[in-house]
Amino acid sequence: MQVDVSNEEIVNTSMEYSQLDYGDRIQELESQTSGKKSIVLLSLFPKPQYVLYYLGLFICVGGFIYGLNVSLISGALLFLKTDMNLDTPQESLVSSGMSLGGIGGALLAIPCNEYLGRKHSILIACLFYTIGAILEASSQSYGEMVAGRVILGMGVALGTMTIPIYASECFPKSKRGAIVSLYTVMIMLGILSGYIVSAIFLHVVGTWRYILGSSLVFSSLLMLGVLFFPESPRWLMRKDALLNAYITWKGLRGLDRVEEREEFLMMEKVCHTEKEASKGRWIWLDFYRIPYCRKACIHGVLLMFFQQFSGTNSILYFLGSMYRKAGLSVHDSIYISMIGGGTLFLSSIPAIYMVDRYGRRPLLLILTPGVIIGLIFIGCSFFSCCTQSLVAIYTVGVVLFYIFWGSSLGPVPFVMNAELYPNYLRSYGMSLGILSNFIGNWITSYAFLEMTRAMTKPGTFIGFYGGITAIGWFYFLLLVPETKNLSLEEIKDILDRPWKDILLQNVQRMASIVSFQQ
Repeated sequence: MQVDVSNEEIVNTSMEYSQLDYGDRIQELESQTSGKKSIVLLSLFPKPQYVLYYLGLFICVGGFIYGLNVSLISGALLFLKTDMNLDTPQESLVSSGMSLGGIGGALLAIPCNEYLGRKHSILIACLFYTIGAILEASSQSYGEMVAGRVILGMGVALGTMTIPIYASECFPKSKRGAIVSLYTVMIMLGILSGYIVSAIFLHVVGTWRYILGSSLVFSSLLMLGVLFFPESPRWLMRKDALLNAYITWKGLRGLDRVEEREEFLMMEKVCHTEKEASKGRWIWLDFYRIPYCRKACIHGVLLMFFQQFSGTNSILYFLGSMYRKAGLSVHDSIYISMIGGGTLFLSSIPAIYMVDRYGRRPLLLILTPGVIIGLIFIGCSFFSCCTQSLVAIYTVGVVLFYIFWGSSLGPVPFVMNAELYPNYLRSYGMSLGILSNFIGNWITSYAFLEMTRAMTKPGTFIGFYGGITAIGWFYFLLLVPETKNLSLEEIKDILDRPWKDILLQNVQRMASIVSFQQ
């Protein structure tokens, strides 16, 4: 028996609800929820859009914390190497420790999201943020520092997986891509802020302790804000809390528009059917057994793989160190690192608009070649014969890389991973995507210094990262479907098609664009 809902059943469900008297069903739910108290946050705001503004604000804080912790280590490493007498393998493990912890955090995210819900998973992530930052800032040895980095990484992975899912389940489909892209933009702002924080504490005694401990301010703020979050209505529906799901949906989305009523009733039917069909089964096997789930898993993992193996974290984590090795002073290395961080932040802002205006796939196809050009510049910089030209060409390469990466490989994998999977597999599927993200993150950051020795710096950036990104572009061109303006249930219909149909459709689109231009 197939666990998931078939295409025909989805279509029939849609037809059934399109012929329903929505007023009768809504009136029935209203009568059942009459007298029930609403969540404090939902009762504080007179309109659903204000609740979404509140959620969006703290979703942004969650992204900011992730980015901040990514780049803080770049400046801290310049001082840690001397204070703790780190050798090359130890430096690599300290820089990649957060990614290593992220692997464990992605695995932990599965039971947390499935059994505790989205809200409590984010709260647990905040606890990991706080404990990890305290350990980092108070470390007296190399071992303590690695432990702090690993615990921090667990929180980062748990938050990175849960927050986009929560956003996609609470916000309307017309805003879903934008809010997840905004989350990604805030990651980029956090990255820029990490370099700024390093510069602020540059002349303070105990520099790296203040740098690494600065994230405590924002993790505490996020924890306070999340305490007032409502639970995801889709998760509540999956747990047979229909009335609570209705109250939450009404507070988040309102029921004035037909589209909102239709989506709620569709969600009710689909969640019920999926839950009944999955009783007593190992639903993990659906990633292999059901073609739609298998395709969603493949796309989710590959999108994260190509994001990480574009070399972004090798550049971010070692940006200050690379400038230092090029001959710049510690102070100049930190200051010039802000150029790359600022470019990444500014280039990610257009994605908020473009991801829902032009779609996910066009951004990948148009902008990814620019990422490759940036990698070529970075690799060629090491052929320079003097420090000034090396730093100039390297900086131009970093700027080019992030101009194009910030609105393509940065946000799109997160957006698509949050919307590809059916409701009953979403926490599992997103965990696989985030797990592959942090595995790639750890591999590329931990092995980076050794890779540059074995393959040379030009070989690493141009041959390895550039080659993998070029392969990714062909994958985007031929096999990645478009999911713009589709409900989470409509995306299933696309992925139910055979691979050859998706390939043919993409080729036809490409041919029509070429013929139109001619």
